[in-house]
Amino acid sequence: MNRMVAAAKALSDESRLKVLWLLEHRTLCVCEIQAVLGLAQSTVSRHMQILEDAGFVVSERNGPWKDYRLNPAPPPFVQGLLAQVRLAGESHPEARNLRERAAGVDRASLCAG
Repeated sequence: MNRMVAAAKALSDESRLKVLWLLEHRTLCVCEIQAVLGLAQSTVSRHMQILEDAGFVVSERNGPWKDYRLNPAPPPFVQGLLAQVRLAGESHPEARNLRERAAGVDRASLCAG
């Protein structure tokens, strides 16, 4: 039950929803998410920890970067919530705009690696 509550709470923040929309199409590091959303590094890192703890995303070390992507095998209740997030992102103009901005970010020029 606690994992279900954590998953529901993770979706209660607009920035975390935006992150999930971004990760739907591309693996990103914190500095790339920071550049797209205009948030502080510490804020993005905290959001990513919440999403990872809730089972929405997984991370992997990639040289100097920590890459985040959607969890390929989320718990069933997270899978259902992700389906709703995806559905909302398909028709939401801001989701499209965010993905376009993410396509233009380059971690090598953003991150001090």
